[in-house]
Amino acid sequence: MIAAVLRDALLVAGKDLRLERRSKVALGQMLPFAMLVLLLFAFALDPDRGVLEQATAGLFWMTVLFTAVLAVQRSFAVELEEGVLDALRLTGIPPAAVYLGKVMALVLELFALEIVLGIGVAVLYDARLEGWGLLVVVLVAATVGIAAAGVTYGILAARLRQGSALLPILLLPLLAPVLIAATRGSEVALRSEAGGGWSWASLLGVFAVAYLALGTVLFKPLLDET
Repeated sequence: MIAAVLRDALLVAGKDLRLERRSKVALGQMLPFAMLVLLLFAFALDPDRGVLEQATAGLFWMTVLFTAVLAVQRSFAVELEEGVLDALRLTGIPPAAVYLGKVMALVLELFALEIVLGIGVAVLYDARLEGWGLLVVVLVAATVGIAAAGVTYGILAARLRQGSALLPILLLPLLAPVLIAATRGSEVALRSEAGGGWSWASLLGVFAVAYLALGTVLFKPLLDET
């Protein structure tokens, strides 16, 4: 049963990634937007390099959150326009597999974005990328949490009029704890402050599991009413 769900989820993830490859939205819109935000932060805080270095982790994760909202909006807008969600319902693929597949695809897109942004903060902010073990765990746990909540609220916003405008208002408050924990954990990994970063990484893991469980349960009724 679990193997079948994972197999279907991989099919859905592959479909989303192929749509992304053909539309090139990430390359043409999301990545330039994210790099522009990083650049503007660098211009705004450049006179005080100390403040910029201290704020590097927070600015990185804020940029990831803003860009993730764009990715979720774009993903559901395309599927509603093309009737893909209706087609998925007719295939008999379990809603849980559809949800997990969309989360997988969004996680991979955000990973690619975060690698580029990591290079960007190293160049623009002169950040020292140290503490790789903790940094990778924080990045994985935070990204899964963002994607899990993003897909759940993406399908919820798709049901509403003006849903694309409401999505950031609904999603960003929910992800505020993830932003705080990811920033604190990344700060420790970058050695810009003392303290135990693994407790923040563990907290991010709890958020990721909770958001995944909640999304798996809620996705079916939300999909049925879309």
